[in-house]
Amino acid sequence: MTKVIMFMGTGSDVGKSLIVAGLCRALSNRGIRVAPFKPQNMSNNAAVTMDGGEIGRAQALQARAARRNPITAMNPVLLKPEGETGSQVVVRGQRRASLSARQYWADRGQLLPEVLHAFRDLAATTDYVLVEGAGSASEVNLRAGDIANFGFARAANVPVVLIGDIHRGGVIASIVGTLAVIDPEDAALVRASLINKFFGDPALFEAGKAFLAERTGLPCFGPVPHFADAAKLPAEDALALESYSGGSGAFHVVVPRLPRIANFDDLDPLRAEPGVTLTLVQAGHALPRNADLVLLPGSKATRADLAALRANGWDIDIIAHHRAGGSVIGICGGYQMLGRLIADPEGIEGAPGVSEGLSLLDVETVLAPTKQLRSEAAVHLGSGEALSGYHMHMGVTAGPDRNRAFARVGTEPEGSVSVDGRVMGTYLHGLFAADGFRRAFLGQAASPDLAFEAGVDLALDGFANHLETHIDIDRLLALAAIVET
Repeated sequence: MTKVIMFMGTGSDVGKSLIVAGLCRALSNRGIRVAPFKPQNMSNNAAVTMDGGEIGRAQALQARAARRNPITAMNPVLLKPEGETGSQVVVRGQRRASLSARQYWADRGQLLPEVLHAFRDLAATTDYVLVEGAGSASEVNLRAGDIANFGFARAANVPVVLIGDIHRGGVIASIVGTLAVIDPEDAALVRASLINKFFGDPALFEAGKAFLAERTGLPCFGPVPHFADAAKLPAEDALALESYSGGSGAFHVVVPRLPRIANFDDLDPLRAEPGVTLTLVQAGHALPRNADLVLLPGSKATRADLAALRANGWDIDIIAHHRAGGSVIGICGGYQMLGRLIADPEGIEGAPGVSEGLSLLDVETVLAPTKQLRSEAAVHLGSGEALSGYHMHMGVTAGPDRNRAFARVGTEPEGSVSVDGRVMGTYLHGLFAADGFRRAFLGQAASPDLAFEAGVDLALDGFANHLETHIDIDRLLALAAIVET
């Protein structure tokens, strides 16, 4: 017998993922077995699971908060946008197809049995399941065939807490309005509202809480004050990239913002370094000439992003940076772009074809349908420092610069380094989270005191304590329903 409760939002980015992560850590701190679950997620930030698949980065963080290994059952459907109107569809951790938005929304209801099966598999292993919805619960135009919000909640008979973001303004209307426009049978599942991201004196919202309770007939939890250290946790939504640049250190890392940037949390440890300034360059702007390091990040559609890189003139900026003595590193799709060419003979990422790379590494890549998904323990050959990361890519890279490997995984070489040593490519995501490697790589720009991974856990513990202070968690948990597994 497992208890379950679901958290939906009045809109995107209201803090659903963080609330679930904080509650997972709070329950774990109480000695309660808890697991996160998100029926459907849309994100190009993903993580490799212990059972050899991939899930959304937010669910991996929530699993960490729950002190559990991430598994594919925690996020059975993951959509990874490949363009403006289509996505790669990942089911139980494995790529199933690439579909247009119209195709997916027409057929997504067929995935509900697999979603429910994953939910029951997960529920059988824990005492509580905390379910996160997707986007807005009030998108009535998308209700038919829904598997992410009330479609799942109705099928699994799961009670719902509706989260609103007070910092945006209009939170009372967003809560009341959501309940007004959704189907009455959906509304009957909502058991409470929760007010998030409050700035100022929480006592000022007491009248608002009373109004919401009276108007909706439901208890109102919170408000949860803004938690500044949430910035230390990996962001999932690309909205975070609008204000991602930061730091005032002397070492300047410049990152072109690719349209389909993937796994951008690779950058978080660099942004956390006091001696580093990280600049994420938006489309239409030249790369700064004072860069010490240009970093090409991962991409969900490498050839398309390479074309966008050229359209912005960033290829010229990168080559000029290298000629002036600067260093360049590419991760995953960024690594592929640094080579001589990228071939996609089977049309894995779009129309079949070949794209000319930047030719800063003497390698070539051929994309292939089998995605390589695995966690890795590696050693950086330049410093001898240990790395831990993961591979998540589709393609095989070969060429003379592979003889100068960036790292070693077991006995196998990994990545490439140019003859002059100033251009590096690797498929290892998450490499900068390794404190010893990051310090060796950055030299004097790195702080000897920054323990990045430990800081993530400290932030999770801090937010769990924050929720314990501002929410009656026992009363909230009393709303959960018992499901048989």
